[in-house]
Amino acid sequence: MFQITYSKKAEKVWNLIQASFILSDVEEIEPDPEELEALRRYEAVEPDYQPSISAENLKRELGL
Repeated sequence: MFQITYSKKAEKVWNLIQASFILSDVEEIEPDPEELEALRRYEAVEPDYQPSISAENLKRELGL
């Protein structure tokens, strides 16, 4: 019951946040070489470029 209520409240907050920001006029830019390299290394599953904690463990630590 609590999780359902929390989810509904979280969704309402998220909708308010989204409504507050209009992204249609945001300038789109190309990533710089360092960002492209970091993405390449992440996609190549290099250990230094992987999350240091799993999503499950993060949820557990946050009590979610």
